[in-house]
Amino acid sequence: MAVAGSPGGHGGLAGLPDVRRLAVQVLMGRWFMMFASLLIMAVAGATYMFGLYSGDIKTSLGYDQTTVNLLSFFKDFGGSVGIPSGLINEVTPPWVVLSIGAVLNFFGYFMIWLAVTKRIAKPQVWQMCLYICIGANSQAFSNTGALVTCVQNFPESRGVVLGILKG
Repeated sequence: MAVAGSPGGHGGLAGLPDVRRLAVQVLMGRWFMMFASLLIMAVAGATYMFGLYSGDIKTSLGYDQTTVNLLSFFKDFGGSVGIPSGLINEVTPPWVVLSIGAVLNFFGYFMIWLAVTKRIAKPQVWQMCLYICIGANSQAFSNTGALVTCVQNFPESRGVVLGILKG
């Protein structure tokens, strides 16, 4: 006797293997990876928000505008140096590049947070420049891990994929 709503009379669990297969296909598919890449790149965007927290750095550490401009330069410099992430990506899987980026992001911005909240002694300006450079360089690692993987998964439309991700 067939149960209502279940083809073939196998009961309500007949479609469970199909649902599992679909779930695995979605989670392991290239479109889910593209979505994950969008999230990774969105989270790694602290360099774009420098204007929001630069005032706190300035007042908390007693910097003048010239010093904040110097910090901004090192933020831009760190975000622009992507050669190490590209070289590492050539010899390791993408998760290694993304993990290194996560560690750099945490260390750099955590040290800045510790300094601004006065949980550590006031660092020298060169140390703050180093912290923000390291934190901003994490963006290159995140972008490399996400973008290269997407380009490899969508070789026929890599221009569109890059435009979507960077946009």
